[in-house]
Amino acid sequence: MSPNVRGALLALLAFAIYATHDVVVKFLGAEYHAIQIIFFAGLLSFPLVTIMLMNDRTDGHLRPVHPGWTALRALATVITGVSAFYAFSVLPLAQTYAILFAAPLLITLLAIPVLGEKVGIRRGLAVVAGLIGVLIVLRPGAGAFGLGHIAALTAAVAASFASVIVRKIGAKERSVALLLYPMVANFVVLGAALPYVYRPMPIAHLGMLGIVAAFGFVASLLIIAAYRRAEAVIVAPMQYSQMIWATIYGALIFDETPDGWTLAGAAVIIASGLYIVGREARANVSENQPVLESRSRPQASGGMNR
Repeated sequence: MSPNVRGALLALLAFAIYATHDVVVKFLGAEYHAIQIIFFAGLLSFPLVTIMLMNDRTDGHLRPVHPGWTALRALATVITGVSAFYAFSVLPLAQTYAILFAAPLLITLLAIPVLGEKVGIRRGLAVVAGLIGVLIVLRPGAGAFGLGHIAALTAAVAASFASVIVRKIGAKERSVALLLYPMVANFVVLGAALPYVYRPMPIAHLGMLGIVAAFGFVASLLIIAAYRRAEAVIVAPMQYSQMIWATIYGALIFDETPDGWTLAGAAVIIASGLYIVGREARANVSENQPVLESRSRPQASGGMNR
């Protein structure tokens, strides 16, 4: 089995785990505020991350080289988690994923001011087409637009901003620092807000939070392993497999069937994202390759980007 095939299979497994993770989030979201879910899922992630840190033999400290960008990324991660978890709790899975799939398009746009990236006419048209796909999914004016859609869009923008920041500072920051600061930000910020939304949780629901923490951690490790084994252009498109899981889980568990508009918009968004990934793979098109180098996705742990 070639390294690219291994990487693709690892990525497919990771995104299948992420999709299952999001099903648990949707279940819990029917009973609890997104802030409470993320706070406790993040809290339960600390022992897993601590074990990983104990195995990190890299010399040095955990103070960020770029504290300003690190703080902005931590804030973006907090916003991403709350927004994405809320969107999963109130929107159909397939519709939420379709909106979140706009992230590569937004990364391409944000890379212009943050990374100084130059976007040619072809990638520019792909971004425009993808954003039209988002409008197809949202159908503004059709009466279906609500807070859940705004939350999903917010998550896509914030996650894209966090990914571009990692591309900007990742070469100089330790991987553990990139992981740890968003987790601490989640703990501090969401912990301060927790008393206003807290509801007592039975043991079964605490166990489900443990599943959210464990699945997010394992899937992140699998994504890292996939990128280490395979070319980014092979691994990056595997995220779109989540739409298949969303359709299956939505139908079997939540009695959700994606409508034609959602499927059409998702098809446009995915096609645009695939085109951008393909274009970035060409050395003479993108110097920074911000989409291909992205490792993050909206989740409570803040993403393990390197």
